[in-house]
Formats: sequence, C-alpha cells, structure tokens
Amino acid sequence: MAGRGGPVLVLKDTTKRESGRKVQLGNVEAAKTIADLVRTSLGPCSMLKMLMDPMGGVVMTNDGNAILREIQVQHPAAKAMLDISRAVDEEVGDGTTSVIILAGAMLSGAERFLKENIHPTVIISAYRKALDDAVTLAKEQISVPVDVTDREQVLKIVNSCIGTKLIRAWSDRACSMAYEAVNTVMTEDRGRVEVDIKRYVRVEKVPGGSVDDSVAFGGCMLNKDVVHTKMRRRIENPRIILLDCNLEYKKGESMTNLEISNDTDFTRILELEEKMVQQMCDDIIQLKPDLVITEKGISDLAQHYLLKHNISALRRTRKTDNNRISRATGATICHRTDELKEADVGTGCGLFEVRKIGDEYFSFIEKCQNPKACTILLRGASKDVLKEVERNLQDALHVARNIMLQPHIAAGGGALEMALQHGLSEKAKSVAGIQQGPYQAVADALEIIPSTLIQNCGSKPLRVLTELRAKHSQGLTSYGIDGETGKVVDMTEFGVWDPLNVRLQAIKTAVETAILLLRIDDIVSGVKKTQGEGN
Repeated sequence: MAGRGGPVLVLKDTTKRESGRKVQLGNVEAAKTIADLVRTSLGPCSMLKMLMDPMGGVVMTNDGNAILREIQVQHPAAKAMLDISRAVDEEVGDGTTSVIILAGAMLSGAERFLKENIHPTVIISAYRKALDDAVTLAKEQISVPVDVTDREQVLKIVNSCIGTKLIRAWSDRACSMAYEAVNTVMTEDRGRVEVDIKRYVRVEKVPGGSVDDSVAFGGCMLNKDVVHTKMRRRIENPRIILLDCNLEYKKGESMTNLEISNDTDFTRILELEEKMVQQMCDDIIQLKPDLVITEKGISDLAQHYLLKHNISALRRTRKTDNNRISRATGATICHRTDELKEADVGTGCGLFEVRKIGDEYFSFIEKCQNPKACTILLRGASKDVLKEVERNLQDALHVARNIMLQPHIAAGGGALEMALQHGLSEKAKSVAGIQQGPYQAVADALEIIPSTLIQNCGSKPLRVLTELRAKHSQGLTSYGIDGETGKVVDMTEFGVWDPLNVRLQAIKTAVETAILLLRIDDIVSGVKKTQGEGN
C-alpha cells in the first residue's frame, strides 16, 4: 500500500540499477583502464600487443584501433571508448591510440571536480569552451599551410605517421607507395577534390620475398589465370570488354521440367543451348576485343569460340575488381552481350600479362594511360608481418589523403598539444568563477601526449616536461619530443609533422567523449528472462 509508506516497485526485481556519483566515477575508472591498456603503444618506441582470438589466431600490433577491436569488454563506458577509436580510424585513419589516451586524461581531470561535488553540467560547459578555444588556437596561430605539389614535403609528413609503426624500417618505400596511390586515385570535379582510397586502392598481400619488393602501380591485379591454357597470357594495348553476365546457356530459375516426346528433341535442346552461347560470343567477337572479363561463369563452349578468335578471358572476378578495371581502362561494365557497343570497349590499358608469383598466377592490367585506380602489391616474410604492414600502410594512405584534402600541418612529437596547453593555461586565467578549474583541467590533460612519449622511450617525464614547458612559455611552439631519445627538439629541423585535421580530430573526439560520459548519471541493466517466464 503506497499510501501507508510501503515500498513501490517500479522496476522488476531482476533489473540492476546504479545511479548518481557512483556511476560517473565508475565511467571515469573504466575509461582510465582502457587508456592505460594502449598507453605503451604510442610513439616510435611503442610496444606491441599480442592478442589471441577465440579461434586461436594471433594478432600482433601497436595500432590502437586494431588492439581495441580484438578485445572483449563488459562495461558500457569502456564500449564507448572502443567506438571512438573506430570512429577516428574511419574519419582520418590515424590517431587511434592518441584519442583513447586523451579521452582517458580528460575524464581523469574531471574526477577531482566530481568528488568535490561540482555539478557535471558546469564541468561540461568549461570543457566545451576549452575545446572551441583549442580549435581556434590551432587553426589560426599554430598550424602551417603545406604545398601538396611538393613531393618531398608530403613524404616527410607521411613518414612521421609511419615512424611509430613496424613498417618504419622500410619507411621510404612505404611513403612513396602511399603518395603514388593517393595521387593516382585523386580526382577533381568542379573544384572539389575527391580521394576514394577505400574503393579504388587495392592492397594485395602475397607471402614471400621482402617488404622491399613491394610496389604500387596504376592499374589492377587479379588473383586469376586465363580460363583456357591456349589463350594469350601477354597482350600489349588490349581492347577490354567487362561483363557481369554468364557466358553460358540460361538455366531455369527454379525446378524446371522438360518433356521429351521424340528422340530428336534432346538433340534439339542441345542445339538451342549451343546457339544461345554462340550468339553471345558473336556479340562479343563483333567488337574485336583482346580480353573479356566477367563476374560470372564462362562455359567450355564459350571458351572454344573465344579461343578461335584469339580472345583471352577471365571469369568470376569480384564486383569491386571489375569497378576498378573499368575506372583504370575506360571500359563500361555491361549486363547483356546484345547491348555491347564500341564505346563500351576499354582501350586505356597498355599491357595485360599473367605472371606467376610464388605458387599462384596473377593477372596484371597495367601501364594505363590515365589510371584512376591503383594496386599496391605487398610482399613479406609471413602472413602476420603482411597484416601488420597493411594496417600501417592504410594509416599512411589516410594521412596522404588528409593532406590532399586539407593542406595544413602542425609540429608532431606532442608539440601541438603542448602549445595548446600553454595557450589554454593563459586563457584559463581570464575564465571567471567555478569553470576555471575544469577549463584548466583540459589544458593539463593535453600534456599526456608528450608525457607518454617521454615515458615510452625510458626518459624521466618530470625533467623533460619542465624543459618543454620552458620552451613553449618563450613562444617556441614548434618544440616537441624526439620519440626515440626522449629529448626536447625543434620539430621544424627534426622534420616530424602531422596533418592538422588528424590531431584536431583526436582532441575533438576525446573531449566530446568525456562530455558524453560525464552526462551519464544512471545505468539500468536488465537481466535476461528466465526460462518459463512469460508462459
């Protein structure tokens, strides 16, 4: 009876609920735990993590997103941290470790104010103000414009991304491959630059050889051999036709029955099938192509007709591969052979050749006149090495793409974060009231990046950070940490630069995540129904 002061049950007794300060402090602890997990994976002296999946596979990497993708977490705040790493990876391709460390530091800075019973709304308001000021400072005072046509300068920026990865031993090769790939697929339409590396840059991994043997070329590479042994395996300036239909007789879509009454009917059926295949091949042969590539099958009879006219053929290619071949050679993908016309034939390819690499045959479509699709062939000692090299190369490709789209850079090695820390600390003095503390906490949290770089190479953070602070207080904003020796160096001379939008994206995402988790004051988790309940 509610009126006589008895208990009122709203939630089921199987439901678990936590609320108030306990939830907010629990979220902070979860975020700090995830940040501590990847902290040693930042910088050139970073450590690798070895992760085993349930199937027994092993992943060895220092890529923040790859590490967090493999681990299983239970706490909802920890799951939110995993999501931000994935979001940054999809948006800018780099800074996945930095964003987790920064988010952990931002929440750690808020912990003190929560314990002092300052309302989360006050902390959030100060964090938003600090973020806006940091973005303005970075864009207007700290960043430097870059000339994207200057190959050497762009390669230096890409090299600073690769410098923290396993691939840094082959950094020159990796940087030039990333630069060539991005330049190849870059298109400009009405003043808008588009670089679609996800669809038009293909990374093919072939175990064996050395990473030095890896190459990037304009064109396509397929793990296919010609369908008939007597077909040509090398054709210069081929005329290419792309199809996504079968070159065989059409089968019934479901169970099809044929009633045969005469002994000649079966022969007639075979003749009709043969005639249908011949008509398809005649439609193709009329255009005098040298190479036919289809996403579907090619029957033995169709192979025979094509071989008679000296036409090579590849079958069962992927849709994505066909799209890239179309873009590289100028061919149009056709759905029916009777719709083929001269304009659909691709003539932009300089060489088609089948080569044997290791135990497998690969078809190369290269030396294209204006290839807007690119293939990177990676070689390496083992599959584990190749997977890690591919992950590193994807980061390099994204960095090169970011430079092309937004040509502004900032000094690396924690120099940007330290410059923002100094700028925000100066502005914090003019922030009135209770918001001053949380505002300053954002500035202090940015120090975690140079501090972690110093720790990971075995130096003493206190002494080196004090020296770095002194440099920035003199207005020397380009000074940062040499990630290999742990010393304070001028990044302009040292040559370590980061794309501005990568660094800003990490800071923005970290602060936004801290704000999101601080706004949570209640967690309700329902236990699954027990068997028989609800019957």
